[in-house]
Amino acid sequence: MPSFDLLPGAGRSPVILHVPHSAREIPAEVRARIVLDDSALERELDHIVDAHTAELAEEAAQRAHLMPWRFVNRLSRLVVDPERFPDEREEMLAVGMGAVYTRTTHREALRPADTDPEPLIARYFRPYARAMAEAVAERLAVTGRAVIIDVHSYPSEPLPYELHGDGFRPPVCLGTDPFHTPRELLAAAREVFGDVGLDSPFSGTYVPLEFYGRDPRVSALMVEIRRDTYMTEPGGSAGPGLHGLAGALAALVDALA
Repeated sequence: MPSFDLLPGAGRSPVILHVPHSAREIPAEVRARIVLDDSALERELDHIVDAHTAELAEEAAQRAHLMPWRFVNRLSRLVVDPERFPDEREEMLAVGMGAVYTRTTHREALRPADTDPEPLIARYFRPYARAMAEAVAERLAVTGRAVIIDVHSYPSEPLPYELHGDGFRPPVCLGTDPFHTPRELLAAAREVFGDVGLDSPFSGTYVPLEFYGRDPRVSALMVEIRRDTYMTEPGGSAGPGLHGLAGALAALVDALA
């Protein structure tokens, strides 16, 4: 079974809502190589998971006039993080959080330091990347463009793993790429979300490597939502703020479609 779902939207929609970090599930064979005990692992998941972002994307898709496509990771980012570079380009390697994490959000051991990432890269990372690239290619073939909206959340207070945690922490942070985030996309997001910051405390956005820096028909924006605006931290239930954010995300989808 795939570790991700591609949930169809309207045939003529160019928009893909990408939800990479919403899940908590870890297969048993992967769990066996994680050194945390069960209670410590649950606490780590509370901190690292972008809780309720899959529900947010689902509600936004249902409320949009032209339903977007959704690409949703069904496994925890502690299995692999599909948004990291799988090589030395990844700056988060400095804190043990490349495509396969060896350290936790609090910079403690998650896996043995000598863990070989390749088996997990081969089993989970590459199939995910290939499927996402195929989804983008299909939107290009059908509509002539693809718009990836990367749906994330982040804690109201910085965690020790953050490399840029001293930056501004707005209710919504928009992560951009100089090649793949056109001014029109950024302006539409500013319009619907209102109180936003730009590339702080997190920057950049996800584009499959086949298209990254090469194809301007692929545009992308990361939407990082501060968790205290819609849920109880860490890892708690969602509140009414989720519905307002879903409405804003639906409005962004409509503006792009």
